[in-house]
Amino acid sequence: MINFSSDLILWYKENERSLPWRLTKDPYRIWVSEIILQQTRVDQGLMYYKRFLQHFPSVKHLAEASEDEVLMCWQGLGYYSRARNMHFSAKYIVNELKGVFPENYESLLNLKGVGTYTAAAISSICYNEHRTVVDGNVFRVLTRLFGIETPINTGNGKKEIKELAHSLNTGEQNGIFNQALMEFGALQCKPKQVDCLSCVFKDSCFAYINNRVDILPKKEKKNIVKNRYLNFFYIKDGNNDVLIKRREKKDIWKGLFEFPMIETNKHCESSELMLSQEFVQFLNGGETVVKGIKEITHLLTHRKLFIRIMELKVDKHNNIDDYLQVNNKELVNYAFPKPLQAYIEEIK
Repeated sequence: MINFSSDLILWYKENERSLPWRLTKDPYRIWVSEIILQQTRVDQGLMYYKRFLQHFPSVKHLAEASEDEVLMCWQGLGYYSRARNMHFSAKYIVNELKGVFPENYESLLNLKGVGTYTAAAISSICYNEHRTVVDGNVFRVLTRLFGIETPINTGNGKKEIKELAHSLNTGEQNGIFNQALMEFGALQCKPKQVDCLSCVFKDSCFAYINNRVDILPKKEKKNIVKNRYLNFFYIKDGNNDVLIKRREKKDIWKGLFEFPMIETNKHCESSELMLSQEFVQFLNGGETVVKGIKEITHLLTHRKLFIRIMELKVDKHNNIDDYLQVNNKELVNYAFPKPLQAYIEEIK
């Protein structure tokens, strides 16, 4: 594939999607788009990109915002450490770099949450630095085109693809090459239902010629998914106040709010949970009425969450350290994990 780079870029210019981050070379906006698109589909990320820039149009605006404001804007997108890392990095840029966004690959790596992929994307798109990005789309395209059998979720596989991708990049239009390679994987060389007959590389594609499109790329067995059992209590008193608490531990959803919760190592009956000492602390000794129970299964990358939300009515709340009493109408002003946010929307 002697003309791979030029053929790819030609395909890209004819097929690229119209996306707002492709209309700018502002490193702040490119950074926002790249962080949002980590673990997020483009169609979903587009809405959050627009909303995020409406709230925080510059790195200075982001730096001056509170963490709660940032998490509220990010609510529902998941992987909340991305938002916290962006907020931390924005303050670093404003306070330590005098508001000047890093202008090369090495300095971009100093931003919290920015790894080699994101640094390569920003530096190539904004500054035409000769860096090549490698993501899931790139893995798929190159393993199929060149017949690479090394599992892509191994160190050797990642290194092999990264070196190949860089060798194919002529260094003339680095940002466009990177975007074209990712776009080709997203639109043409898709994981399933691949339209190989319309592919510009079909005559030289190893996988197409050898009938291995459905086999490549290869992966080693995934890590075992761990089950977690989270039991939340939506406890409403006579004033329609409920208890909420910010998650502070280094765990999923850090920085977001939740209702009182008991985590168990297996499924437990609601009646059993209500007899536990952990649960009794949330009551004030009066009558407790169970108004409803909601069961939710929520999937994360390496976790399967079995979530139960019990709605309870009490006369009065106890004053418990670290918990806030908030009127149920005010819950929309707090950032909750996606399953709890959906529940709040359902019952309001």
